[in-house]
Amino acid sequence: MGSLSRFQKIALLSLGTVGGGLAYYRINYNTNEQKYSAFNSWTTNYTPSVIWDRNWDHREPESIVKPVKRSADDPAEDNRYNEKLEKAKSKAVRHLFLIRHGQYNIDGNIDAERTLTDLGKLQADFTGQRLACLDIKWDLLVQSTMTRAQETANIIAKHLDKDIEVKDCQLLEEGAPIPPEPPVGHWRPEPRFFQDSARIEAAFRRYFYRAPPEQIDDTYTLLVCHANVIRYFVCK
Repeated sequence: MGSLSRFQKIALLSLGTVGGGLAYYRINYNTNEQKYSAFNSWTTNYTPSVIWDRNWDHREPESIVKPVKRSADDPAEDNRYNEKLEKAKSKAVRHLFLIRHGQYNIDGNIDAERTLTDLGKLQADFTGQRLACLDIKWDLLVQSTMTRAQETANIIAKHLDKDIEVKDCQLLEEGAPIPPEPPVGHWRPEPRFFQDSARIEAAFRRYFYRAPPEQIDDTYTLLVCHANVIRYFVCK
């Protein structure tokens, strides 16, 4: 292993000070040495991530309003088209709050045994108190049907308005929607990703979309679910 330059030593010192601990590996520092690539996990899916799609919910006004025929130069027709586009735009905002369940018993063999720990219950209680302090009129609380999410949502709901609508949703259950990027040190069979990705994508489409044009007031929805589900939603 080659020696570190002055710049590299300064960088290591800075990172070590900020992060508290650092493992630094520099393999094949010499460009003349043979280079190797190592992967911590593998899958048959090597498709790269796609770029951002501005019409991600297929509700972009240009995609739902019939375009003007460009064969004729008609300002009046253009004006009518622009008016339709304006009417198709969202007037309100749908606010979604993503909440992961509290700490739970990871040694449980089945879902019913994976209940919240005392710390997990305290986390949920503090979350409910914080949400209550926001002075927001919550419209809907949606909870995963897994035990740890149900317990978390029940504790949170105690701090919210009694008339808040509460719904269960199996689509929000934990899963493995896509192979992780970067790879991690364990392997899962392809059918697991194939099945979970369809379900969690369905959850995304159910809850993530811009407000319809006829909606006037903003809405506030709480989704109590799981880490991988939230990661997928945020990275989507």
